Amino acid sequence: MNRYLLIAIALFLVAATSPAIAKDAENQRPIQIVDYFNIDSVGSPRVSPDGAWVAYTVGSQDLQKDTRESRVWMIAQSGGDPLPMTAKGSSAWSSGWSPDGKRLSFLAMSEDSESSQVFTLNVRGGERVQLTDVDGGVEGYEWSPDGKRLVLVIRDQEADKGPGPWVIDRLKFKDDYVGYLNRLRAHLFVFDVDKKTLVQITAGDYEDYSPAWSPDGSKIAFVSNRTAEPDASSNSDIWLVDPGTPYEQQEPVRVTTNPGSDGSPIWHPDGKRIGYIMTATDRTDVPDSYLQSKVAIIRPGDDEPVLLTTEALDRKAYDPQFSPDGSHIYVMLEDDGQVQLASVSVNDGTLSRVVTGQVRVEAIAVAPDGSVVLAISKPRLPGELFVLDPPASGASRELRRLTHVNDELLSSIFLSDVEELRFPTLDGTEIQTFVYKPDSFNPDHQYPAILWLHGGQESQYDYGFNFRVQLFAANGYVVVMPNVRGSGGRGLDFALSLNKAYGTHDVEDVIVATDYLIEQGYVDPDRLGVGGWSSGGTLTNVVIAKTDRFAGAISGASVGWYTSTYGHDPYVLWWHTELGSPWENRDLWDSISPFMLVENITTPTLFIGGEKDWNQPIIHSEQMYQAMKYLGREVSLVVYPDAHHGIRRPVYQQDLLERFIDWFDKYVKRD
Repeated sequence: MNRYLLIAIALFLVAATSPAIAKDAENQRPIQIVDYFNIDSVGSPRVSPDGAWVAYTVGSQDLQKDTRESRVWMIAQSGGDPLPMTAKGSSAWSSGWSPDGKRLSFLAMSEDSESSQVFTLNVRGGERVQLTDVDGGVEGYEWSPDGKRLVLVIRDQEADKGPGPWVIDRLKFKDDYVGYLNRLRAHLFVFDVDKKTLVQITAGDYEDYSPAWSPDGSKIAFVSNRTAEPDASSNSDIWLVDPGTPYEQQEPVRVTTNPGSDGSPIWHPDGKRIGYIMTATDRTDVPDSYLQSKVAIIRPGDDEPVLLTTEALDRKAYDPQFSPDGSHIYVMLEDDGQVQLASVSVNDGTLSRVVTGQVRVEAIAVAPDGSVVLAISKPRLPGELFVLDPPASGASRELRRLTHVNDELLSSIFLSDVEELRFPTLDGTEIQTFVYKPDSFNPDHQYPAILWLHGGQESQYDYGFNFRVQLFAANGYVVVMPNVRGSGGRGLDFALSLNKAYGTHDVEDVIVATDYLIEQGYVDPDRLGVGGWSSGGTLTNVVIAKTDRFAGAISGASVGWYTSTYGHDPYVLWWHTELGSPWENRDLWDSISPFMLVENITTPTLFIGGEKDWNQPIIHSEQMYQAMKYLGREVSLVVYPDAHHGIRRPVYQQDLLERFIDWFDKYVKRD
């Protein structure tokens, strides 16, 4: 039997025996809003140098205190009870291991809670020790191979001049969660662990990030866009610096020359080559986020890299990591509703899909023995850690469950399973849709339905756990989640279906998905709802402007009139690349703006978002609301104070979920 089929079978068996899967109708209840705050998130696995232990983070929320925190835990790779390494009440993140394996490191807030610093903890016991004391804090770090130094990512600091205006001179001058941007850039510094000395090794009007030590510690690879105007392109490259030489005495050496983006550098164990992820295309009218990824490897000094994956892959890959022997590179691969673990041969570029099925691989860490620790999410399982044991000659690789963080809660609640449907859209293109159904589903009964549309228009719905749609299903709705044309996971041509054409093919696919589900007989055509967040909210705006079939709609953090926020959102490069300037192509800008069709909307609509959302500014929702209110339509606007594009405060999340259910119950379920 094929070894990868065996892995898929192992995944199925693990899922089938999970307490989150086995349903006991007498002991389980429908999922509730409060459960959102009792589900912990597991991620960021890091394997100890000897391969015996795995450090990871567990994120939690406290609704009563309206707080969120992240703690570092540790568990034996062989299994057993996990050990908490950081205490409740303070967050820790970005865990790592000292090369000798004796200390666990992480970022946490300093004692005065004014900056994030590197801390260490003896794994045999004891109190945490603050290792760095850097003005402004540390944004990232990596241990040197000998454990004597750290490379730190530190942002430039400016002397406090007291109250004053923001003085803007950058092309891209604002970002969500950050605010107005200045020219205080992130650079690399080398910190001596024993001497506590700090040496800056990069500088300039550029962002420097993703540092990676060479195996012998003589070089550091990093990523930076060092073009004449970094805000005007996505041309990041990989560079090299000497960790022992101050920046005034050296110039970084450029390794890659691809005009697209190059990033995520990893050193081959031989210390002579660097693997990385690159994007490349001849299309000059395509934003970088649409482009597919290539896994590449280059020897510093060579003119051209070796592309291990070519146009034949036509998918996005993330987070490359070498196998211990350097024979292949592991990546997370976005593909057709899945996020898989794949490996790419360094010798000939052969790609093997190692973990597939109804999974979303969320993080990977490769152990010295060749095993791989993965954070995996499934339709009825929030992310947990699994271990893919090392390859053995003539044997299949076994995937086994390592953590059980949410088992107690999941054993008490019913979660809907997912059904994948495929059908042709208007031009014959196959569309994939995920469907979640209520408890005790009866195919002979007609249920109210919610078409819930994904954000990040070039992203995809996948098999990962989705609390929001589980909540909708628990409240009696059939939930329909289409990957319309323009989504990711299906290749560049599929993603570019909406290039310069938002609100066209995607709307068609939403309507076709609606009709297809109605034809199955269990969706009530008179009780249809539609909604989404971010670009899912924007698509909602266009859908309800082009059809009155939906009884209720929710538009979260959406766009209404693109031209009205030119310069107010951070997407100047995207807009000029794809659409051109609004003063030259005003007709195109207006043609993709649902605000231009607002007078057609009769669907009762809830517009909702964050006051300080600079990703898709709240002015869009305000304009849509104002127009519909003026026209006398049923409409409401909810704005969360001081909130950004993602609504993070627990009390806001509770309110958000309650409003979602109340709105759909009132206008769609109508009971």
